[in-house]
Amino acid sequence: MTPDPVSRFRRFSRAVTSEVGALDQSFLGRGRPLGTARVLNAIGQGRTEVAAIRDYLGLDSGLMSRLLRGLEAEGLVTTGPHPEDARARVAVLTPDGEAEFAAYEALSDQRAADTLARHPRPEALLAAMDLVASALGRDRITLEERDPRDETSRYCLQEYYAELARRFETGFDPQLSRDPEATDMIAPRGAFLVAFSDGLPLGCVGLKGSGGPVAEIKRLWIAPSARGLGLSKRLMAEIEARARTLGITTLRLDTNSALPEAVALYRGLGWTEIDRFNDDPYPDHFFEKHL
Repeated sequence: MTPDPVSRFRRFSRAVTSEVGALDQSFLGRGRPLGTARVLNAIGQGRTEVAAIRDYLGLDSGLMSRLLRGLEAEGLVTTGPHPEDARARVAVLTPDGEAEFAAYEALSDQRAADTLARHPRPEALLAAMDLVASALGRDRITLEERDPRDETSRYCLQEYYAELARRFETGFDPQLSRDPEATDMIAPRGAFLVAFSDGLPLGCVGLKGSGGPVAEIKRLWIAPSARGLGLSKRLMAEIEARARTLGITTLRLDTNSALPEAVALYRGLGWTEIDRFNDDPYPDHFFEKHL
């Protein structure tokens, strides 16, 4: 039989189902099926509103209620009205629930470490996992405004710099470019957005402002695993919206011909090519857009 796309997809699904213990009545040997453990995990990770947990896990109301009742019966979770919205309900781990959450975390971390240790190319395996997770979770990718100096933002920026260093013939040194000051990408001067998939960063973009009507778009980066999912367009649309709220009327940006996908993106989004407007040694394409 010649492997066709559907057969390959279904083989992958069966392998994942087996590896994660989805069919086990006792997930990771803790006495509960996977569904119940996932609800406990979601609460332990900080999702307390019942409706938010249900949406995150893709559960219907009836199943969500049954799983919560089971956790309550075990003394692991308590539920009650939201302190600020009586129409909503929240779920909180009890001390026993926190201990059980910690046990699941330790076992899950160990299983992940063991799986990676068995593979001859763990980084290639992780890259494949990132690609699949980004594709399957594309509708749940969120955009958050962050301080460009925090750990997650700096991770995104370092990944961006590393990619430029790989793709530019001359390499890339942030000290030689017109690297924006962090405070220029914080309201009320600007903004910095990070895209997240289930808590992990997948991309970023910055708005470098000066307090006037003209600002620059800087540091648009998408993780390799998330490319082709329309995330760059989402980030650009959202950063333009943030610019409007700050009273900015003209946006500019620059890029390099070694990044043809970036040049095509900006042209496709209605940006107009203009003359050079800075002395940065790296860019050779310059764009402007009036809001």
